[in-house]
Amino acid sequence: MSTLLTIQSSLFGEQGQSSALINRFVEHWLTLHPGGKVINRNLAEDPVPHLDLERFQAFTATPDEMTDAQHEAVTQSDALIAELVSADVILLGIPMYNFNIPSTLHTYFDHVARAGVTFRYSANGPEGLVKGKKAYVFVTRGGVYGESHAQTDFVRQFLGFIGITDVEFIHAEGLAMKEKAEKNLAAAKQRIERLSAVV
Repeated sequence: MSTLLTIQSSLFGEQGQSSALINRFVEHWLTLHPGGKVINRNLAEDPVPHLDLERFQAFTATPDEMTDAQHEAVTQSDALIAELVSADVILLGIPMYNFNIPSTLHTYFDHVARAGVTFRYSANGPEGLVKGKKAYVFVTRGGVYGESHAQTDFVRQFLGFIGITDVEFIHAEGLAMKEKAEKNLAAAKQRIERLSAVV
């Protein structure tokens, strides 16, 4: 039985356009995989705390060195990583805010990038440890920036850093432009229907 992990980062929660694209994918996928499991992670409703020094140091400390707050931070990080590792397919809904990903998603990334857990340093450089996953990334933007953009490059680089190299992007752009929004959203939805049938 396949497991999907959805990660939504729109400030608008379920009403966000990137969230709507994820939900469309899940809906079609479940009709084809009625026994499939879906794990939902909504970073607008349940944000992960931003890193501070104590939390950052907790990720490299031994258990007997940690404060109670650091134990709690590591427990939360461990739960996020376990959720990620348990999934066969990861769906990321990412709107563009100020030319980049939402800060809530960046913070989530900060908590799942753990040396010795999701990546390690070897003689040949860093090696991702979260392998054998497929990721679909739904990017929504008010303007038109194309696939070769720093936002897309960063997400691809981060996922590859932790071992997720099979990544497919679905862009829905020009959503603040009346003449483009409807057409581009419709194209993204049609692509989702095709992709959800082959997972």
